Amino acid sequence: MLYDVVAVGNAIIDILQPVPDSFLAQEDISKGTMTLIDEARADQLTRLFREATVAAGGSAANTVTGVASFGGKTGYIGKVADDELGARFTREFRAAGVAFDTPPREGAPGTARCLIAVTPDGQRSMSTYLGASTLLSASDIDADLIRSSATLFLEGYLFDRDEAKAAFVRAAEIARASDRKVALTLSDLFCVERHRDSFRQLVANHVDILFANEHEILALYQTSDLKAALASAQAACPVVAVTRSELGSVILEGGAETHVAPLPVGKVVDTTGAGDQYAAGFLFAYAKQRSTAECGALASLAASEVISHMGPRPETNLRALALKESSRRSTPSATTSMSSAPAKASIISMIAGAWASPRSKARTNC
Repeated sequence: MLYDVVAVGNAIIDILQPVPDSFLAQEDISKGTMTLIDEARADQLTRLFREATVAAGGSAANTVTGVASFGGKTGYIGKVADDELGARFTREFRAAGVAFDTPPREGAPGTARCLIAVTPDGQRSMSTYLGASTLLSASDIDADLIRSSATLFLEGYLFDRDEAKAAFVRAAEIARASDRKVALTLSDLFCVERHRDSFRQLVANHVDILFANEHEILALYQTSDLKAALASAQAACPVVAVTRSELGSVILEGGAETHVAPLPVGKVVDTTGAGDQYAAGFLFAYAKQRSTAECGALASLAASEVISHMGPRPETNLRALALKESSRRSTPSATTSMSSAPAKASIISMIAGAWASPRSKARTNC
């Protein structure tokens, strides 16, 4: 395969501002969630974010930059406008090593913006103006790009507009017809509540790998019992990875349950992109046919890096970080109900590039 992961998502510029909790109350922003806003509201918040960090973002876009940072080959399909922010998005993603060639849209609306208020506890509260990103259409889907990738990664946010939803479905159809894997992130609790029935049908019939946090998976299956939600998800989807904040994550596959501990972080600065980078580590290891425990170990590593600083994308090269981490740890922080965690040499060889001849037996179908 030419690419490890190709993603389809909302192409967004992230504007991140540290704020006190009182700012959320003052601006009527719901803490820890994503709220859709119009352009006037986006302009108003942009004026208030006077000391902001600005970076190209978007959930699936963040993930492919993480995969690229591990050394994976990635592509991206998303719509920006032919404006200053759109040009910045394109520059940053190409500089990160991501193939991005979706033609920009001329005229209004402008490139999407996500105004992210980050409180002292590291929690992010997002106000998103979708702009041109929602005008991604089925005609923008590059069939050859998808066919040349081992895995297609889709974000749930695309379901918020009919045009983008049609592009989402078209991409999934191409991947399935070409016998490629399809991965989905549920994106956001409110997104799940808006599209629950569609997501459940999609997961049951078209998705091979499902990413969610604990709140999202509970909402998807309308239960307060995590074990019941996990059982329902595993019955519907071959591989399910659920993040649980400071409790780490759990990965379900073929009846096996793998628990992954979080890597310690000196200070949680900003949780923006934590789930996106978790998916990046997992999908990179998955593309290299690694074990479930290794998929989880690299997922946890990538998530721990991104929450240690402002912004949704890695500041440290993840390949180098993984080598450094694996050299000082005897085993990754993961346990499984089927087998013991792999030795550190396995992860070292994976990151160092010793996967030229994939070892299919190294994976428990991960």
